[in-house]
Amino acid sequence: MNPSTPRIAINQSYLANEKDLVSNLLVQLANFQTNDTNNYARKLVSAVRNNKKQQSITEAFLHEYQLNSKEGIVLMSIAEALLRIPDQATQDRFLADKLTAAHWHEHLQHSDSMLVNLSTNILQLTDQFEQYIKLNKQQHQQIFTGLLARLGQPLIRSALKQAMRFLGSKFIIAETIAGGIIESQDHASYRYSFDMLGEAATTTADADRYYQAYFDAINKLSMSVQSENVFANPSISIKLSALYPRYEPLQHRRAVAALKTKLFNLVKCAHTHNVMVTIDAEETDRLEMSLDIFAAVFTHPDFNHWPGLGLAVQAYQKRAIHVIHWLASLAEAKQCEIPVRLVKGAYWDTEIKHAQENGLANYPVFTRKSATDISYLACAQLLIKQAKLFYPQFATHNAHTVAAIHKLAGSYTTYEFQRLHGMGEQLYQEIIENKPCQIPCRIYAPVGSYQDLLPYLVRRLLENGANTSFVNQIENPDISIDTVVQDPVVAWKKDKNVTLPLPAQLFGKERLNSPGLNLADPQQLEQLQQHINRLSSSNYQAYPLINGLAYSGSTKPVTSPSNHQDSVGTIIPSNQNAVTDAINAAANAFNSWRLHPVNKRVNYLRNAADLLEDNRPMIVSLCVREGGRTIQDALAEVREAIDFCRYYAASAIDLFDQPIKLKGPTGEENLLQYYGRGVFVCISPWNFPIAIFIGQIAAALVAGNTVIAKPAELTSLTAIACIHILHQAGIPSTVLQFLPGNGGLIGKQLLADDRIAGVAFTGSTNTARL
Repeated sequence: MNPSTPRIAINQSYLANEKDLVSNLLVQLANFQTNDTNNYARKLVSAVRNNKKQQSITEAFLHEYQLNSKEGIVLMSIAEALLRIPDQATQDRFLADKLTAAHWHEHLQHSDSMLVNLSTNILQLTDQFEQYIKLNKQQHQQIFTGLLARLGQPLIRSALKQAMRFLGSKFIIAETIAGGIIESQDHASYRYSFDMLGEAATTTADADRYYQAYFDAINKLSMSVQSENVFANPSISIKLSALYPRYEPLQHRRAVAALKTKLFNLVKCAHTHNVMVTIDAEETDRLEMSLDIFAAVFTHPDFNHWPGLGLAVQAYQKRAIHVIHWLASLAEAKQCEIPVRLVKGAYWDTEIKHAQENGLANYPVFTRKSATDISYLACAQLLIKQAKLFYPQFATHNAHTVAAIHKLAGSYTTYEFQRLHGMGEQLYQEIIENKPCQIPCRIYAPVGSYQDLLPYLVRRLLENGANTSFVNQIENPDISIDTVVQDPVVAWKKDKNVTLPLPAQLFGKERLNSPGLNLADPQQLEQLQQHINRLSSSNYQAYPLINGLAYSGSTKPVTSPSNHQDSVGTIIPSNQNAVTDAINAAANAFNSWRLHPVNKRVNYLRNAADLLEDNRPMIVSLCVREGGRTIQDALAEVREAIDFCRYYAASAIDLFDQPIKLKGPTGEENLLQYYGRGVFVCISPWNFPIAIFIGQIAAALVAGNTVIAKPAELTSLTAIACIHILHQAGIPSTVLQFLPGNGGLIGKQLLADDRIAGVAFTGSTNTARL
């Protein structure tokens, strides 16, 4: 198979239709027998529930404080926020606010875990103490202020931080790799993969520190290597984002080149010691880069016939099955196995929110859990079928998934299971003790300090604390075993028409979400770059535009702030006559515009939003060349301008469409009606030359005011392009005037005229006061 063919399929499935993808996956699973799987899954869940062994503190805590409860959300916010708050005073206020908002008493003695019940008692006591202090502070401020400072909040803050530290410690094996190795020796029945905790590096110093930490970890792990079989030895997981501070799609060329070198050096060290390395999966927009980096290192001749470099694949990504096809072609070409850690994924909430915020055409991940489980099974089946190309590592805490893999594998035993440290203990103890077949299990064991832990902890709580999580359901006697082990295919067919609204429908019936570009899609990025390149030599002119007529005068050249050799165009600054004419024109047009039907004013803004979409490459190019913005920021500006137009259009319907009928005495009719005030001057800043410029104008116009637009002098070319679009959308040239030039001179003349009814202004405090 040509390796480029799967890469094309990967790209095409990035934001593909979920139902179509699942239908294809179901075809691949058509011969899968479910009865044996369901029976074995029931057996596993029953055994876990009948096991009287004390459950882990983390599982007990997650079971008691689920994320669909107010208390669970409070604890999540405490865990995440404490590390971000630098001063104790703010920590105190934060804890007081959060702890008094929940109903801790409802959780008293609910759990079988003594530690969880003890935590609940402390939380309730804290709540009562805080409420007592708050009540009495109003009556006896002086007395209780001192008491609170000396005893209350410091004690509570310390207790809560210790509690979160204790909970977090149950998710990490040790603070150092040496400590992790020692801890792992107490569990000889498991293999271990150590994860050096640390989020994405934001500075070169951070990246260098993580880079050295990985080297140190590999060298220390080498002392525990006992087998020539690399799969039997301890392994290490590496996050590429920790090794380079700009690991992002728009830095693809630099990031990939730098990370190829760093990963090669780490893998070289691991190869020397026969320590397996797994590249961890991260956010979906980094997948393409990670595949390029992985392929470059995997195919290096220094690692011929060494199957020690693996990759984590997220089944919740719509591209997962195609990633495995691509890996298969890579392994076949290299004649070497690839270890693949198949996970379901830990960034679901983030991926959904980012897709909505970025206005993507669809979601990069499956939006329903059953679809993710189906994808996982299809990927697992493919890994097992390609036995000569892969060493599968199935990371799951789901009994049905475990049972399904046993069924799919049959007599094939060259694979392993994986679980998180501190979770899934009873399920895997049951598997290991009963040993239906000799399948090893590896523990994914994070290593790191408390500071590095909290982001990881929050992600684990989000992933496993939701009420739909298997970890949360397996030991809950209120949920039937049949529900816990429900076949995902059955679950999908049962409610396949239940869908999450697409990002475009984020605001429901009110308005469309502004569309964005998927900058992680190489094809879209290339198309955008081609558009911008074609416009790179275009020349533009800005001039006073009064009643649709261009004013002449002396010109000033405009060059790009990032390249002074790039001549972007020329500006004709506004003189006193142009300012006077603009005021006269706007004042004369006001009465007729005020009475202009609101539905027509609204339609003009909606037309403008559509035209902004159509002209996006041109406006982005101008914003980048004249304003010195990055492509990403310029795209965001256009989206915000589109959203302003649609938002103000929707708001105008509510405010201006029909008079509001007020209550009054019998026989009277009292109506409240909004209308424009007069001529508005809209003064926008250079740093938001599209979004704020259009936003101010759109709001003033749709409310029935005429507008004189005064842009920042530094971005006048971008501004007049926006004015042309607004006029093209239907806004009469008589109601929207444009005055480029010196803000001090133009503003002074405008604001001295009594006919100016209002000013929309963004800029310095000094100018605002003037």
